[in-house]
Amino acid sequence: MDIRLNDVLQLKKEHPCGSKQWLVLRTGIDFRMRCMGCGHEVMLPREKLEKRVRRILREGSEINPNVGKN
Repeated sequence: MDIRLNDVLQLKKEHPCGSKQWLVLRTGIDFRMRCMGCGHEVMLPREKLEKRVRRILREGSEINPNVGKN
């Protein structure tokens, strides 16, 4: 899955603040993300994050996260 710095990810489940959108601050084996609702930052391993992503928003356009999956 192609997730880049400054992408906004929409996840399947809501954060307790009610937001589903997260800003990517760091990529690699682990991802650091900031909640777009309350500003809370978390780190998640790549495999857990890839299961939770519903949409990727990059520069105003939506990227299909399922491209390249078999």
